[in-house]
Amino acid sequence: MASRAEVVLVGSESLIGREIRDLVATSAPEIHLRLMAADEEEPGTLTRLGDEPALVEELQAENLAGARAVFLAGSADSSRKALDNAEADGSTVFIDLTYTAEERTDARLRAPLVESEADEDSAAVHVIAHPAAIALALFLRRVQAHDPIRRSVVQIFAPASEYGRAGVEELQGQTVSLLSFKNLAHAIFDTQASFNLLARYGDQAPASLEDLELRIERHLATLLALPGEGEGAPMPSLRVIQAPVFHGYSFSVWIEFESNPGIEALESGLVMGAIEVRGSEFEPPTNVGQAGQGGIAVGGIAPDRNDPEACWFWVVADNVRLMAENAVAVARQLI
Repeated sequence: MASRAEVVLVGSESLIGREIRDLVATSAPEIHLRLMAADEEEPGTLTRLGDEPALVEELQAENLAGARAVFLAGSADSSRKALDNAEADGSTVFIDLTYTAEERTDARLRAPLVESEADEDSAAVHVIAHPAAIALALFLRRVQAHDPIRRSVVQIFAPASEYGRAGVEELQGQTVSLLSFKNLAHAIFDTQASFNLLARYGDQAPASLEDLELRIERHLATLLALPGEGEGAPMPSLRVIQAPVFHGYSFSVWIEFESNPGIEALESGLVMGAIEVRGSEFEPPTNVGQAGQGGIAVGGIAPDRNDPEACWFWVVADNVRLMAENAVAVARQLI
């Protein structure tokens, strides 16, 4: 058997970490993945990687030495610790899924699903673009390549899994508490997220929808400017809404075209490997149905009754899967 490149995963028990483990085990035989503890994970724990047993190692400089690449999939603290521990060596490349290193001068924003060519840059840190930005860039560039866009507006419905296991558990706990008339947990959202739609979190929430919106905008602007098919798609106006769902982003997209090509032409033009198109004869895609699937799904395409040059689209993506498949694609390019 050919030798495999050694890659470390920091945060193997996070939602994104578990997805990376599954993808590597099933579709990246050239990667030898080593698991490293982050946050509350216990070093020395025996777990599984695909069908094989695997040991969770302690996050230390000596354990990072020799790795071709390191996935950062835990908390910001564990990512900073990994970056600091490997700083002196300089030979390790990081694939950051926590956005901890995105402001570094040696960091590059990456989304292989959108990029037309493999990145040959020798960046020390490859920051995986936000999954909402990846989904929208993939969709808008594909539309632009066939039918030029005049302008667009996007409503983004964010899931609790945007904030990892803590967000999912808080939404679950709030749902149970509401049904049993108990007080609500509010460490993540600082307000009722269950059975609710939020345009803003509570004042004491550790993160804000405004910050999430700005990150998606920044990343999307970069991805839309990449060379290749669909280059030049105009930046949409967008708004993020917190939805009471556990997993999966949903997007309500309005596009005004230079010349509306019609529903049939739009459906046929969107078809590509990373985009599943649900024609009018099928039910529109859902975030639940997209769970565990790569790429994006598009459906519910309908003309705007008040603008003859515009159409509505419904787009869904599994945010955790989308980030993981782009991260693994970067790792395969690097090794």
